[in-house]
Amino acid sequence: MFTAKIKITLRSSILDPQGKAVENSLKSLGFNEITDTRIGKYIEMKIDTDSKEKAGEITDKACKKLLVNSIMENYVFEIFPSEN
Repeated sequence: MFTAKIKITLRSSILDPQGKAVENSLKSLGFNEITDTRIGKYIEMKIDTDSKEKAGEITDKACKKLLVNSIMENYVFEIFPSEN
């Protein structure tokens, strides 16, 4: 059993209004050092297979078929042995 940890972000060429709103709010609270705020998604899922390579293949397919909008988003993931 393995755990996939997936980070999905908007491509840098895509405007991120949610990130800009958060950044503006932080600046209004005095966090003037914070710039280029982007909002993304984080997904964790357990994969019942015996090999890390197979878990990676399954994760990649799930990202491409459902989890990620490949026109607007990028993704990276890591596979770890699960700690039942």
